[in-house]
This record gives sequence, structure tokens and C-alpha cells, in this order.
Amino acid sequence: MTEGETWRRVAPEARRFLRGHKGAVGRLAAWSLLESAHTFLGGYAVARALDDGFLAGRTATGLAWLTAAAVGALLGGFALRGVFAGLAGLVEPLRDGLVRRAVRQALDSAVAAPAHAPDTGAVSRLTQQTEMARDSFAGLLLTTRSFVFTAVGAFAGMAALAPVLLLIVVPPLMLGTLAFLATLRPMASVQRRCLDTDEALSGRVGAVAEGLRDIVACGGGTQARARVEPLIAAQERWSRTLARWAALRTLSLGAAGRLPVIALLAATPWLLGRGITAGALAGGFLYVVQALLPAVDSLMTALGSAGTRLLVVVERFCRPLPPGPDGSRATEPHALVQAGRQDAAAELRGATFAYGPGAVPVIDALDLVVRPGEHLAVVGPSGIGKSTLTALLAGMLSPDAGAVLVAGTAARRTNGPTGPDPRRTLLPQQAYVFTGTVRENLTHLSPSPGAGTPGDAEVRRAVRALAMEDLVERLGGLDGEVSPRLLSRGESQLLALAAAYLSSAPLLLLDEATCHLDPRAEERAERALAARPGTLVVVAHRVSSAARADRVLVLDGTRAVCGTHEELTTRSALYRDLVGKWNRSADG
Repeated sequence: MTEGETWRRVAPEARRFLRGHKGAVGRLAAWSLLESAHTFLGGYAVARALDDGFLAGRTATGLAWLTAAAVGALLGGFALRGVFAGLAGLVEPLRDGLVRRAVRQALDSAVAAPAHAPDTGAVSRLTQQTEMARDSFAGLLLTTRSFVFTAVGAFAGMAALAPVLLLIVVPPLMLGTLAFLATLRPMASVQRRCLDTDEALSGRVGAVAEGLRDIVACGGGTQARARVEPLIAAQERWSRTLARWAALRTLSLGAAGRLPVIALLAATPWLLGRGITAGALAGGFLYVVQALLPAVDSLMTALGSAGTRLLVVVERFCRPLPPGPDGSRATEPHALVQAGRQDAAAELRGATFAYGPGAVPVIDALDLVVRPGEHLAVVGPSGIGKSTLTALLAGMLSPDAGAVLVAGTAARRTNGPTGPDPRRTLLPQQAYVFTGTVRENLTHLSPSPGAGTPGDAEVRRAVRALAMEDLVERLGGLDGEVSPRLLSRGESQLLALAAAYLSSAPLLLLDEATCHLDPRAEERAERALAARPGTLVVVAHRVSSAARADRVLVLDGTRAVCGTHEELTTRSALYRDLVGKWNRSADG
């Protein structure tokens, strides 16, 4: 969203906000007028004290005018107290409105895409960004109001003393101010591009770091460098441009802050020659040095810092809300997913996933149908995306494009407040074993007690199927206590595999969940899990595991090939290389 688009979106809401708070605006203006009176008296009273009092030999008159200036200062302090009270009447409702909008955005996002990751940015908008907008708005409103009403009081005072003073002071002041304002929009644009480039560079470098194994495995170092180096060059170019605009802004600040004083000093002989009194000149200098220049400096500082922050934060709140439940407008490519094939246990439709914006996709436009009851093995080089595929099927990750379906509907991480999605069970390489009884460790993935926890007969059948009777007996039977730290990694994996065997999930996903078992134990476990009702997807690390599967999916970084073990030995060069490597490792 550009600055122009942001302000076009913000302007109507700003007008509605001000119309809804006319009372607070009126009170703020009334107190500010008193501040203008303080500014007016600050220069006018000193001029009169000099011309009508001290320089004319009337000390009492001079002191009376100085007393009036002191009263004006007290009046300004009283007015400032009222200004802050009036400011609260605008700032706090703004913050409350932003909080309500942040909550509404988060709720609408959750309703629109309940199966996907929550809108984590809502937390930042609800806390940090609302306070940032509140503080920036307060600072900007305070300094803008101060500049306007201070200028009114100062210009009125100079007009009352000698109108010609305005002709000397106003042109250089306006010249510097306009020069500064002219730098705001291009500088904001360059700053935005600089920040965007910096964020893109950080994201791309982070993605390269996260996908380093994939890049090395695929030999993609040159491509990764080619994707990062242009952003580095662009960041350098925008930083230089930003520095040039900053120099111009500094010059404009100097012009607005110093030229009026220089002009007034240079014109002093001419003004005195035209009958302008010393008191009027002193008053004019006071208006410029003590009123106008501090107000201009504060305004420019606020516009350059608080104004930029407010623009960026408001842009976040003015982004279009996510689609409603009717799906009238999708904000993400996977926000709406059509119903999947009813004869598929799992399905990927053009699924694409990358670790970070601009990163090379790990899974790229993958189409795959896993049939009910099928045993599928997934193979490929280390870091090629096998674990990413299982995480997508488990709903732990959401695709950047395309769709991932389980049993005909979108894969999801949880089933609402009831816990993990009951349609699938994912076993990672690091087996999950907890302190408790053997029975508890074997049945924790099974239905809740009210839905029919497996009885001892079923549990013992699972123990026999995985040939882990000796392990269970050593642990003290089904009621024996399990201490995870005393188990080997292979024993932990056996317990986790038995829990998966007893799970009611129709889709089992094993992400190298047998890597710490010996080949015989691995074969026994995989055959037992393949024989249970449901579908089995295994990330294989041995050729024997792939050969046992009904089909094998080979991921090679550019395209995926799927077929039987026998077919792939002739169709896929990568698969032949992997089989050869596995065989050499087994022989060694």
C-alpha cells in the first residue's frame, strides 16, 4: 500500500472520528486560543515596556507591561493544563477504536480460516502498535496545534507592532517550511522502500539459513547467492538515496530555523530608518526566537518521526479485513479449499511451501494422491523436503499455494479445542515417551476413556505385533513405570510405534520414526503398521523400507517421481543412486 493509498483510506475515517468528537476538538481549540494570547503578550508587552516605559523614562509603565507579560506566561501554563486534558479526549478514544479494530481483525481472520495459523500480528497490533499510534498521534496533534496557535499569536503580535515585520519574517519562514514539507513524501517513499528491502533481505537470508541443508543437497549455492545479492545492492542504493534526502531535510530545517533571524537582523538598519521603534524590533525578535522557531522545530521533528510512525502503524490497521465465513474474498491462496477426492486418504493439489518469503520452495507444485490402505515410502537426499511433506500432511505447516487434504478436507493441526486432528498421527524421529506406566505410554494416542480405551488384550496384541515382549517385561509389565532417560533411543521408538499401532487415526505418518531400530525390528514394525486398518506414509532411510512399500515417492528438488520400487529403479536416476548408496552402506 503506497502513502497515497494509505491516506485515501485513512482520510474518511479520520473525518468521521473528528466529527464524532466535536466537543473534544472544540475544548482543545479554546484552550489553544488562550495559549495564543500568551504568545501575543510575550512579544507585544516587551515592546510596549521598552517604547512606552523604559526608553521613555517611565519605569512604572515598563514594569506594568512586564507584569502583563508575566501574567500572560501564567495564562499560558494554565492553558497548557487544559490542552492536555482536551488532548486526552481525542487520544484515548482513538486508542480504544484501534484496539476494537485489532480484535475484530483477529476474530474475522480466525472465522475466515480456522484451519490455518492464527493471526499472530494481532497481538502486536493490540499491544505495541496501538500504544505507538496513541503516542504518535498525541505528539503530532500537540505539536501541530502548538505551531498553528503559536503562529497565530506571533503573527498577530507582529501585525500589531509593525506589519512590515511580517514581510521580513514570513517569506523565509515559509520557504524553509515548504522545503521541508516537500521532502516528506519522497523521503517517506524512500524510507518505506528501504525498510521493505531490509525486511525482504532479512527474510531471504533467514530462509537461506533455514534451508541450508536443502541448498547444499541440491547444489543450489549459486542460485541462493543470486537471490540475495540483488537485495544487498538494492539496500545499499536505497540507503544512499535516503541519506541524500536526509541532507536536504537538514538544509530545509536550517532555512526555516535560521533565515528569519538573519533576515530580521539584515533588515534592522532599514527598519529603523523607516521609523520602526527599538521596542517593536525587540518584540519581533522575541516572536521569532522564542515562539516561531521552537514551534517550527518541534513541528518538523514530529512530522519526521511521529508522523512517519503513525503512517506506518495506521497502514497496518487499514489493511482490508480477511474474508467472512461466506468466503467472498480470500486473502491467501489456500484460504478456500475445494472438497477433495472421497477415495483418497490424503491428497496434495499443486502444493507449494517455502521457509520464508522469496525462499526457494522446498515443496514445489506437488500433486499426489495417497489411496486408503496404501503403504507409501518417501525418499530423497537429506534436506530435500521429506519432513516438510509429512508436516504438511499432518497440518503442522500450511502450504503457500495449492491445497493439502486429508480424507477430503483441509489438513489441520488441531481439531478445535478437543486436541490434535484425530484423522492422522505423526511420529517424528525423536520419539515422545513420558514418565508414566507402560500402558499409559502405549494408549495415549488412543480414544479417550469415554470412547473406549484399548483393553489389555488389544495392548498385548500390539506388543506381540512389534515383538517387544522382552522390553515390556523388563519395564515391569503394562503397569511398570517408564523413565524416559533410562531408555535407549530404539526402545523409545518401539514404545512410540506401539502407541501409533493402537491409535485410531486412519493415516499414520512416520518421519524416520524407525531410524534407531535395527533392520529386523524396523521391518517387523513397518509390516505391523501397514497391516493395521488405515494408510501408512513412511520417510524411509533404508532401501529395504522403500522396497516393502506399495509405492515410493522420490523427491529430488526439481520434480517428484512416484512408482513402485521396481519401476523407479529404471525410471529415476536419483532413486538408483540412493539404492546404490544404501546397498554400499549395508555392505560396509
